[in-house]
Amino acid sequence: MDESVLTDHPRRVTPRRRGGWGKRLAPYLLSLPAGLWLVLLFIVPLAVMLVQSLETCSPATGLCTMTWSWGELPHQVNLYHQQFITSLLFAAAATVIDLVIAFPIAYWIAFYGGHRKNFFLIMLLVPFFVSFVIRTIVWEFILSNNGIVLTFLTRNHLVPSGFHVLGTSYAVVAGLAYNYLPFTALPLYVAIERIDRRVLDAAHDLYANRTSAFRRVILPLAMPGIFAAFLLTFIPAFGDYLNQEILGGVSNTMIGTVIQNSFLVNFDYAGGASLSVVLLAVSLLGIWLYARLLGTSTINEYL
Repeated sequence: MDESVLTDHPRRVTPRRRGGWGKRLAPYLLSLPAGLWLVLLFIVPLAVMLVQSLETCSPATGLCTMTWSWGELPHQVNLYHQQFITSLLFAAAATVIDLVIAFPIAYWIAFYGGHRKNFFLIMLLVPFFVSFVIRTIVWEFILSNNGIVLTFLTRNHLVPSGFHVLGTSYAVVAGLAYNYLPFTALPLYVAIERIDRRVLDAAHDLYANRTSAFRRVILPLAMPGIFAAFLLTFIPAFGDYLNQEILGGVSNTMIGTVIQNSFLVNFDYAGGASLSVVLLAVSLLGIWLYARLLGTSTINEYL
């Protein structure tokens, strides 16, 4: 009877697992378009640049031959060391200005923005939806001798009649600071937003005033965001050339302009590639210092 009961009920068949190879290949197939994009537009140009930096070009014929020599790097650095120093000073000044301006903005949005934080962040980024070139040209119009600022100052005798800003280092630093302000504000906002408010309450319970709480609590906790904001602003500003081309003059040439002229005007690909390798080394050095001092776990959070 037990056998008849068992034979009346069909045996439960365990379904076979399908798509074993498909599940294993799915992550790689999904990442394939992004991987190809990264290889074609980043890895390949980077490899070409590194190879060209090992070439030697003849100024007379313009032909480059592979010599596998790193001698072009110190030669280019020695030739354009003044432009490197100028770029370093301009980028550092613009970064410090952005930190001073962006920190109070990020602090106010994080602590006092309330439910309108996203609105204030969008308002901060709206001007930067316009093209980088157009914003820099508008900045040129504002700082020109017939612009809004100098016209008002001259008519009210607040500046001398021959005073000008366009074509000076001040105009270049102002353009850099303006164009790269979001690169500073957003990491600062993320760092300040993550601060636990209970820590501030504990500081006030221990009789700390606002200044002491800011100096001993908020500033140390926001330091990873400050360092990330410094990197995100300093590195692109260091290699920028558009602000100097539009707002600056011949006396304040940046290294980005030299690299552009090496590739597009002088056709000195080995020299331009060597200078680009130096800029890449500076960027990697900053990222290494960030990871060394603050750890690699915070890089993805702020960068």
